[in-house]
Amino acid sequence: MIDDHSSSSLVVPASTQDHSQGVLSAAVVLVMYGDYQCPRSATVYKLIKIIWQELTVSLGEDYLYFIFRHFPQARIHPHAQRAAQAAEAAAAQGKFWLMSDTLFDHQQRLENGYLVEYANDLELDVPQFLKDLSKQVHIDRINENIEGGLHSGVTTAPALFINNIRYTGRWKITELVTAIVAAGH
Repeated sequence: MIDDHSSSSLVVPASTQDHSQGVLSAAVVLVMYGDYQCPRSATVYKLIKIIWQELTVSLGEDYLYFIFRHFPQARIHPHAQRAAQAAEAAAAQGKFWLMSDTLFDHQQRLENGYLVEYANDLELDVPQFLKDLSKQVHIDRINENIEGGLHSGVTTAPALFINNIRYTGRWKITELVTAIVAAGH
């Protein structure tokens, strides 16, 4: 799948402020811009989680650093923005990755009632979660992710950057692993 912006590079560098797994000094930094309601984003997210686990075991914890940034496509996915806010509200309570996994696993059910159910299942402080959602406490962070993506040439989710260079290969595990390993050498 070749992207129209194949020469794009990541404008907003990886930082400790990102939602991440691994160590920032890793040999390879993989940044994903994703949309919780997008089926392709869910597939790529799940592939990356598998790849991250496998490479961490085989090559060490300092090999791959995985960052997730929000890129909700509100025009085609009406619940993506709210789901991103739910992930951020969960992040404020230390459960970003658990909520992200849940949202991608249940992306056909992202209406408000389900978001509250997921928060409850993850044992979040539900009144605080609801307060964060109703006051849109985390909207600025989501908008910053979107802006950073747009400046990096992202027009649709998912979009991946490996060591700041846009990945334009196929969304298959072997191709992704090959690109990640090549970037680490």
